[in-house]
Amino acid sequence: MNSANVPMTFSPLNYTLLAIYLLAMLAIGWIYARRQKQGEDYFLAGRNLPWLAVAMSLYASVTSAMTYMGLPGMAFSENASLLIVALMSPVVAPLLIRVYYPVYRRMRLTTSYEYIAFRFGRSARVAVAILFLLARLGWLGTVIYAPALALSVVTSLPLWISILLMGLLATIYTVMGGLAAVVWTDVVQFIIMVVGAIWLAVVLAARVPGGVAEILAVAQSSGRLNIGDWSFQTMTMNSLSVVIAYFFILQQDYGVDQVSVQRLLAVRDDRGVTRAIVFNAITDFLMIGLLLFIGLGLWAFNQSHPDFYQVGLSGDRVLPYFIIHALPDGVSGLLITAIFAAAMSSMDSGINSLATVILVDLDKPFRTTPLTDRQEVRAARWLTLLLGLISTGIAFLVVDIGGILKAFYTFMGLFSAPVLALFVLGLLTRHARFIPWLIGTGAAIGLTLLARRTNAMHEIYFFPFAFCVTFVTGYLLSLWNRRPAETGGNP
Repeated sequence: MNSANVPMTFSPLNYTLLAIYLLAMLAIGWIYARRQKQGEDYFLAGRNLPWLAVAMSLYASVTSAMTYMGLPGMAFSENASLLIVALMSPVVAPLLIRVYYPVYRRMRLTTSYEYIAFRFGRSARVAVAILFLLARLGWLGTVIYAPALALSVVTSLPLWISILLMGLLATIYTVMGGLAAVVWTDVVQFIIMVVGAIWLAVVLAARVPGGVAEILAVAQSSGRLNIGDWSFQTMTMNSLSVVIAYFFILQQDYGVDQVSVQRLLAVRDDRGVTRAIVFNAITDFLMIGLLLFIGLGLWAFNQSHPDFYQVGLSGDRVLPYFIIHALPDGVSGLLITAIFAAAMSSMDSGINSLATVILVDLDKPFRTTPLTDRQEVRAARWLTLLLGLISTGIAFLVVDIGGILKAFYTFMGLFSAPVLALFVLGLLTRHARFIPWLIGTGAAIGLTLLARRTNAMHEIYFFPFAFCVTFVTGYLLSLWNRRPAETGGNP
């Protein structure tokens, strides 16, 4: 099969399907826009969301664009070691249920960083809020870049136009509807993502001669299924590196990061929180395996159709290229829509959470005159719009980082790992203090940047490396100059 025999541009039918989806998302935003009466409605949907909707939103928000394109690309270009992540999510879930969320819900927080204010003081709260902003703005740039890349590959639109189009469309409905609109659009996007992944797996099993057995055999013979390597290798991603990295990353993603915490704080009761976390862990287990299988299927398809792919096509581009060149009109449009759904679910969640942190953690504590309910909602909407525009601008920088997952690991290591270190210090010891942690954070950021510049380690190690530097430095310096914690201690 030669790709030249298949239409190389997005057909009118495909554009129609994509347009229907985008208009439906805008309609949901418009419906919920009229229900936002006060800040808690906009930020937490009145703390009255059903757990299943939150669970779907949780998965769609955190593991969308990078997962949907990055995981198949990684399996195609390197190996399927990230399959171990599917096992780590259930391992981390009990920590979330037993350690993190009982504290947050007992304190009735709006953001996770309010806990930091209680434990370490207002300065620490501002510091972690700023790190969150830096991490998530970079992350948002990545999740805009991913679908824009897909659109550019399949339509011949310049990448910069695709980035602008994706960023603006994802911002509009988020501005209107607050967290309620975000969660319910995420439910639709979650369903599209899951159905699209299943569809792709079935198609690849049918297109590769020999089906599933041949896909796995080709993957095994090429070393892409060699996920049993538990040796410690700093320059290669293998099973051990994934276990180490994702034990920390998943705690950050689901236990500390406001994108996830905000959703779980909006669930009606504690039992619903537990159910949402368990559902998300199971979904992680199934979807990661499915997406990696798709990447292996793309590799096997490449071996049986050596003239299909363009020479030098990068891993990130392989999935959308296959969709548009190997599948008929309509089907290809639905699957490209799934990539858009994956990215938009992260975009809406990210800018909504960023606006929440800015108003609750960086503005409210310093404001002498509180905003009225109407003023708070209006401020949230304007701030969300601004953040959407900034995130779209940052997407242009992602092009120079060198890949979706590499960008993800870089931003997470630089800015999110120190935040997790402060939470763990606060939960595990009463002796930890803010200034020693701040010194450790500076050291971690500097050393991580140096490691990236010198290629001293595989990027998957950035997060655990930065966490350990921050945690050890903060803990040892706190012991060296031991005094009572700045506030009353653990809740």
